[in-house]
Amino acid sequence: MDISLIIPLLNEDESLKELHTWIASVMQTHNYSYEILFIDDGSTDNSWEVINTLSQEDNNVKGFKFLRNYGKSQALHLGFSKAKGDVVITMDADLQDNPEEIPELYDLIANQGFDLISGWKKKRYDAVFAKNIPSKLFNWCARKTSGLKLHDFNCGLKAYKNEVVKNIDVYGEMHRYIPVLAKNAGYRKIDEKVVQHQARKYGKTKFGMDRFINGFLDLLTISFLSKFGKQPMHLFGALGSLLFLIGFIFAFYLGIDKLILNPTNRLITQRPQFYISLVSMIIGSQLFIAGFLGELVLRNNKNQDRYKVEEEL
Repeated sequence: MDISLIIPLLNEDESLKELHTWIASVMQTHNYSYEILFIDDGSTDNSWEVINTLSQEDNNVKGFKFLRNYGKSQALHLGFSKAKGDVVITMDADLQDNPEEIPELYDLIANQGFDLISGWKKKRYDAVFAKNIPSKLFNWCARKTSGLKLHDFNCGLKAYKNEVVKNIDVYGEMHRYIPVLAKNAGYRKIDEKVVQHQARKYGKTKFGMDRFINGFLDLLTISFLSKFGKQPMHLFGALGSLLFLIGFIFAFYLGIDKLILNPTNRLITQRPQFYISLVSMIIGSQLFIAGFLGELVLRNNKNQDRYKVEEEL
């Protein structure tokens, strides 16, 4: 199979038939073998009924419905696990992504050897203050922390080699950082393509301003996991040792000052340096123990040694 098209959706019944017709036209024009996986993320409108009708009319259509709204990451995770095509393409269901981009995306993966191509909505038709400006700030932070020079990490229109989606775990709200997850999994041929963005035709956006707050928190999480996920002692142990050393230096100074330099001076417990020393050594010890326990958990985790063999003779 050439292409698996994964479309997560929530309450998009008005756009599904038009989107399906458009996709089918593009696929038939280029003679692709394909499947369309609609992932209904707990819709409360008639989306599932529309998907059911489409699957009866077109054997290329498959549908999956969640019992409730789990989120876009979980929908993509399911789609990735079910995808059979050599090239996997993700797309939003609101008609803001253009199916005419599919042939070029397919060519970049299948014929030019890229592992992942991320869409870049260079010209957007979203509200400036509600989406555009926060999105630019969000993408700038993601570029600086990940090292990937992409302009639009969260674009729903992306293309992947099949093996890429089988070797990354998308959970929580990590769908925003799939290129970063792919990079951390060892895939380096990651690039972007300018894609056409269209104004929303039906309904309204399902995302609020809270997605940017959650996005920054997820960015911190993935940055930590990519750098210290396999060596928690490198972070917690270093911080703990530094704080303990600071506390010990203060304690040593107070001891020398009380016993030798100023034995008649006020009690050590009346000096602020004593509490700085005490708190630093306690927190330092706790951080060190946290790193040590993290290492123990990793050593006993059966899944810690998952790896991918690139070649075998």
